[in-house]
Amino acid sequence: MSMNDADLEGRYFSQSLIDRYSRQMVSEHLSGRNISDLRVLKAMSSIERHKFVPGVKLDEAYGDFPVSIGWRQTISQPYMVALMTEALCLDGSETVLEIGTGSGYHTAILAQLSNLVYTIEVVPELAGSAETRLGEMGYKNIKFGLGNGRSGWSEHGPFDAIVVAAASVSLPKGLREQLGEGGRLVIPVGSNQYQELVLHTREKSGFSEESLGKVRFVPLV
Repeated sequence: MSMNDADLEGRYFSQSLIDRYSRQMVSEHLSGRNISDLRVLKAMSSIERHKFVPGVKLDEAYGDFPVSIGWRQTISQPYMVALMTEALCLDGSETVLEIGTGSGYHTAILAQLSNLVYTIEVVPELAGSAETRLGEMGYKNIKFGLGNGRSGWSEHGPFDAIVVAAASVSLPKGLREQLGEGGRLVIPVGSNQYQELVLHTREKSGFSEESLGKVRFVPLV
């Protein structure tokens, strides 16, 4: 069997090779691009990204670019996952709402860094496989929902943090209302082609906004 065949099978990776790709991802694509939250870096070092993109070679799984997971959805590039997570300033006590479970990679990061994660996915096949995958990995602090997520998950709010892994032309009202005081919400806002990643913080006097840069996400459907 060739190395490429072994990669595609996803069953013959040595732990040393996995560790090498993981260290390279963190040092070059995260620390090397000013991600400084040590808890975020530790979480992304410990969670094996290739397990969330089965059938993909290691250099692709740990590369700093989005990877297709089917159904016109992608797993975000590592830097984008780190940037969005770092912006939430999680200390481990939070209840987090994630819109767009995907394959569950960002969900796992959030679950490791917070107290409880509610995650919503619109594609039934992705939602089911992510729930199975994360359950097999031993995560107990994740609650799964099926839907488009635009209306949030009001019965479990307010949330300390909300992260949206799909683009919207504006901040959905339901998500805005479910963010607790002092809470932080990260969402790509703009057209279907390019957006601005915006951090919304709910303060006593209202909402403040901060741009985190230009991005490109699939649309919130």
